Amino acid sequence: MTTAMTTLSSNAPMTASDRCDRCGAQAYVRVVLSAGGELLFCAHHGREHGQALRAAGADIHDESQKLATTSSTAAPDER
Repeated sequence: MTTAMTTLSSNAPMTASDRCDRCGAQAYVRVVLSAGGELLFCAHHGREHGQALRAAGADIHDESQKLATTSSTAAPDER
């Protein structure tokens, strides 16, 4: 993988097709490793491994705040 490809993928918004490398749930955390490569984690595994990955110099893009938002198409009693 080239650096340009890594940069593009690390900046792209995460989608429902992105899956956690640990458990297969929807990924909300993208980790770009300082040595190259990337990992995807669900919010749970992102919190579990985040501190150690930051200490190792990884760049972490966390979109787990999406879990707290309500869709604009949600019924009024769900908002």
